[in-house]
Amino acid sequence: DHGKCVDTSMGLTPLEGLIMGTRSGDVDPGVLEMMAGKDGKNIHEVVRILNKESGVLGLSDGFSSDFRDLEDAYLEGNNPAATRAIKAFVLRVAKYIGAYVAAMNGVDAIAFTAGIGENTTIVRAKVLEYLGYLGITVDAQANEVHGEEKVISTADSKVKVCVIPTNEELAIARETVALVK
Repeated sequence: DHGKCVDTSMGLTPLEGLIMGTRSGDVDPGVLEMMAGKDGKNIHEVVRILNKESGVLGLSDGFSSDFRDLEDAYLEGNNPAATRAIKAFVLRVAKYIGAYVAAMNGVDAIAFTAGIGENTTIVRAKVLEYLGYLGITVDAQANEVHGEEKVISTADSKVKVCVIPTNEELAIARETVALVK
């Protein structure tokens, strides 16, 4: 909002907000007790499962936590578990964006970034299908971008949608310089 970060889906460790590659996302605390009691697991085993065997890996029945694999399988259409994982992830992203739009009473732009946001065209396209109520129209050809800065919404979209590559090394270097000064 006016150049200031209002919220983020990251940093909610250990059980992060979004469905991650191997992590579980939002979890009802009662699940911990149920998993431990029903499955005879101790808390360390339950946490390991939630952090290492859940997310899209779990939703895809162990197929993959790599969105390149999931996207390929989704596009081939012969892996229902991979399709389920992509659809669940897309819905969660769309819900988060919708919550942020509500918290800010509207948005001027949406940026897709980091590994999935920069490189997974099907996820971006499917997320933006949920956001049609914002007046977003996707330029399908522009959305084919991988890892480069690009506006992927059409000129007549009410909300600009961009792909912006992450430069984590540069951010770390800048933070380090600021701390050393």
